[in-house]
Amino acid sequence: MPDAIFSHPRLALVYDAFDGVRDDLAAYLAIVDELDAERVLDVGCGTGSLAVLLADGGRTVVGVDPAEASLEVARSKDPAGRITWIHGDATTVPALDADLAVMTGNVAQVFLTDDDWARTLQGVHAALRPGGHLVFETRRPERRAWEDWAADTAPVTLDVPGAGSVEARREVTDVSLPFVSFRHTYRFLADGAVVTSDSTLRFRDRDEVETSLAAGGYRVMDVREAPDRPGREFVFVAERAS
Repeated sequence: MPDAIFSHPRLALVYDAFDGVRDDLAAYLAIVDELDAERVLDVGCGTGSLAVLLADGGRTVVGVDPAEASLEVARSKDPAGRITWIHGDATTVPALDADLAVMTGNVAQVFLTDDDWARTLQGVHAALRPGGHLVFETRRPERRAWEDWAADTAPVTLDVPGAGSVEARREVTDVSLPFVSFRHTYRFLADGAVVTSDSTLRFRDRDEVETSLAAGGYRVMDVREAPDRPGREFVFVAERAS
């Protein structure tokens, strides 16, 4: 089940505002150009920020996400219906003969078990054409991002169109490596409603990710820095090898 931050209608509506400027998306757009990808699958597309940019560039785009509330926001950004939106996950996507599949943000880290991660890689593999690519990012465990999160607990209040003033706070609730859990708490000041969302991410090291990709039928072509977070993340560029 997707976390409430994506699946609760009130939280999906304010997600983009609190997510802020998506500096990370420029790197993905550059990779799409580099790989000359025309058909792109956005796995865990959320509210559709990247998918819309890709469609604006003339690409054929499929966005898949298990959170219907997030997809509703995404569809509202695509009134012309240029993008195919699928309610589900990578295992439910049909064969698309896609040139490229992407997983931005923390998507690759929400798969907590080896089986779930393997099934996701298999689903993407089936959606790609032979020689197609998978690109995703994952946080470096040695960077210990959760320590920064634990130190930054100050609430943030934003005025969000359609929702009014909303206060958000994040707290780390458990660190049991390789798993880190945290809670977002949102207070909607217009009516006093409080909605919480609990999340857990798995921090895999580089060797573990590369081993899983090889087992899933991929060849790792490159492992890069994330330009917006140098030294904090790996960006994997893998090719469907079988």
